[in-house]
Amino acid sequence: MAVEAPALTVRPGELHLWALHRPWTGEEPPPMATGELDANERERAASFVRPRDRALYVSAHLALRRVLALYLATDPARVAFGRAPCPCCDGPHGRPVLLGAPVPLHFSLSHSQGLALIGVAGVPVGVDVQRLPSLDSTDLCLSDMHLWEQKEIAALPLAERPRGFAELWTRKEAYLKGLGSGLGRELTADYLGGDLDARPAGWAVANVPGGPAHVAAAALLTGIGHTATTRTLPVRCLYADDATALITGAGPARHTDLPAPAAAEYAPEYATDTQRNG
Repeated sequence: MAVEAPALTVRPGELHLWALHRPWTGEEPPPMATGELDANERERAASFVRPRDRALYVSAHLALRRVLALYLATDPARVAFGRAPCPCCDGPHGRPVLLGAPVPLHFSLSHSQGLALIGVAGVPVGVDVQRLPSLDSTDLCLSDMHLWEQKEIAALPLAERPRGFAELWTRKEAYLKGLGSGLGRELTADYLGGDLDARPAGWAVANVPGGPAHVAAAALLTGIGHTATTRTLPVRCLYADDATALITGAGPARHTDLPAPAAAEYAPEYATDTQRNG
């Protein structure tokens, strides 16, 4: 799928989101072009026990390569990945990054039980997607969250708590993925609840379209508001020899505003770790 010039570009203030829904109903789909994956990706794919989990991983990473290749004007197999330093320990396992990219380009990938989501932006980005949890799962996990977040979710009617918690969780995990720490950072360390001004300074975070059974969110390290545009990738883009037209023509587009984040100097009254957990 060689191209001579970038078929896709992301401008300042834009976030591009690409959703891929599991296109098969059985345990395993038709074979995909795994030759485009690198050795690490193929090893990871082989480690999955269940065929459907392996297929979701392969389809997500194949779609990621084919999408990024159109921003980089290269072949999917030549997209090279690395890791930024971890912000917690400076180890080589932080946010995934592109190696040798000719333009400033950042990406994030998440997949969960039948849905994959790819985020592409000109600034560091994190995305997360989760299947809606049960009320029991919500109650089990809620105590791990920031105290103010716990109070907000507990105040919701019982029927609304699973979605409210899933929206909160995806915002938090998108932020942690954008930060590069992932779940290595304490879940109580940052507030991602409903008060926009009390969220981490410098990060624009919002929920984005996920689907009837999933919730999703995106986070951007930026000083300005962004518009997120979500498009659904057709399954044919996983199998076509040249998927350019299938990807660039994907639609329909759904738009979500990510408001500009709180300024770095903003310090809400409960911004300290002691106040967060007290």
